[in-house]
Amino acid sequence: MTKAKTKNGHVKETVVVHVILTILAVIWLIPIVWLLVTAFSEYDGMDTSRFFPKVWSVKQFDRVLFHSDNVVQFPRWFLNTLIIAIFTMLISTMFVLMTAYAMSCMRFKGRKALMNIGVMLQLFPGFLSMIAIYFILKSINLTNSHFGMILVYSGSSALGYLIAKGFFDTIPDSLREAAYLEGASEARVFFQIVLPLSKPIVVYTVISSFLAPWTDFIFAKIILNSGLSKDWTVAIGLYNMLERSLLPEYFTRFCAGGILVGVPIGILFIIMQKFYVEGITGGAVKG
Repeated sequence: MTKAKTKNGHVKETVVVHVILTILAVIWLIPIVWLLVTAFSEYDGMDTSRFFPKVWSVKQFDRVLFHSDNVVQFPRWFLNTLIIAIFTMLISTMFVLMTAYAMSCMRFKGRKALMNIGVMLQLFPGFLSMIAIYFILKSINLTNSHFGMILVYSGSSALGYLIAKGFFDTIPDSLREAAYLEGASEARVFFQIVLPLSKPIVVYTVISSFLAPWTDFIFAKIILNSGLSKDWTVAIGLYNMLERSLLPEYFTRFCAGGILVGVPIGILFIIMQKFYVEGITGGAVKG
């Protein structure tokens, strides 16, 4: 009788938890679904009288991609963001992996102090340094510059070494020691032994480094402040489409642009999902 009551209580608890999670999922998905269906509306402005569009159309995607004007220059914004994201990804990935390897596999004076300082600095929100960064870039004439954006995104990336370090900690020391006995240098051990065994954490680092500039708005808005739309990233361009005077004509195009921005990220996650999860869980084993 006691076991039956325990089982029934467990079932009821599971049902309650799943109901709550379902409600939260629906609340979370409603804005995304509305954005998606609105993007396929023939109506240009914001139609709040109905959830689904009265007339379905793909013309908004066509106008965003192939018919730029003074307000919408989506292909240019997309290219700007892609260039910044790719270079940031390459530089940041190199910084993070090399820092993680040094902290995990090398022993030197001040190592633990540096690790602790890096963790402490990560606790401070990045936007606290925005004003200082802006004036530094302005003093060297790198505001309104994509190169300046790349420097900003890549500069502190090595502080995010902790997960990669945790993954490198799981690689047996005997592999590196055998390579040292054969006369391999530290660089050769890193590139030819450690990295080939670390594909999950490399993929995780690549995706994380790519996402930061791809989705960022605050830093981009502060640094790219010349008012020239050709220099904007996608986040700034889409935000400026939400001005009150532009909503009646451009809101549906904004929705279409929002969907297009999410497509590359979605594809990247689907392709790399296995390695991404392995990288997170592998990096959490030690640390």
